[in-house]
Amino acid sequence: MHLVALGMFLFEIGTLPYEEMQRRMNWLHARSGRVGARDATQFVGPGDETISLSGAVYTELSNGLVSLDDLRALADTGEALPLVDGRGIVYGNFVIVSIDERHVALMSDGTPRRIDFGIDLLGVDNPASTASAQASA
Repeated sequence: MHLVALGMFLFEIGTLPYEEMQRRMNWLHARSGRVGARDATQFVGPGDETISLSGAVYTELSNGLVSLDDLRALADTGEALPLVDGRGIVYGNFVIVSIDERHVALMSDGTPRRIDFGIDLLGVDNPASTASAQASA
């Protein structure tokens, strides 16, 4: 069973089992200053949605270095990928904006026993719906 899938990449015990998922969403409100009162605001739409995954992978259990390389290759494409959790909940389309890794408890040849990682994703509009909206305009 996988924790979450980003496109065809599965976060699971054999790849990168994350320990924590943080989701942040914000909404945009334009402000107009007023004398003697709070600013007037107007809702202008959704802002950024970000998801951060963090955890540690142990080289005795899986090859986290290969999995991180696979994720870097996905990030290099710049492609928006669907994010779906193991329960079937679809979060939308996301791009990889950063990958952090830290090698811990090195063996004599420099191989890490543990790799701490953090992956930041940015929610983007569905490329198909954006293309169809532009075509109809």
